Amino acid sequence: MSSWIEMLPVETATGPLKDAYDFAKTPAGTVDNVMRVHSQRPHTMVGHLTLYRSVLHHPENTMPLWFLEAVGVFTSLLNECEYSYTHHCANMRRLLKDDERSDAIEASLRGQTPETAFSGKELALMRYTGKLTSSPGTVQADDVEAAKAEGATDGEILEVNQVCAYFCYSNRLLNGLGVTLAGDAVGYYSK
Repeated sequence: MSSWIEMLPVETATGPLKDAYDFAKTPAGTVDNVMRVHSQRPHTMVGHLTLYRSVLHHPENTMPLWFLEAVGVFTSLLNECEYSYTHHCANMRRLLKDDERSDAIEASLRGQTPETAFSGKELALMRYTGKLTSSPGTVQADDVEAAKAEGATDGEILEVNQVCAYFCYSNRLLNGLGVTLAGDAVGYYSK
């Protein structure tokens, strides 16, 4: 079983569910469990995918995609979401194409010590991510100002905020419905 609720099959889907599954297909032509778990309410699948694509894959984003994936990895680790961590760490690694750097980043995020792999603007944004994920009620203007002092623009801060917020949503969807990696092709990008 890939989740605690029934996920309707892709192969026999019709109507709005088939349309949603077609919209959700990865470049490999599959539909990951993170989307399939919405099959009881296809409109939420479309909303989820629209949010995901606008937050991580919009052409007007300016932060490097590998870094936005790292923000998702950190958020997912802090939220103890193995599903998102596994997928997005693979994505980050494929985008970076640097095993040594990827290993250092993954170790720093797993250990909640981003300062061992990041500096400057990236470090300030990772610290912001950590606080926004773990204790959102304590985030203050000073946290945003710290990122600005390291050279982050308002737009870059918003991008990181939205990636973190998206992963908090997705992590809760996945953890709350017991969604597993069973049957998924891990990672979004080609090897």
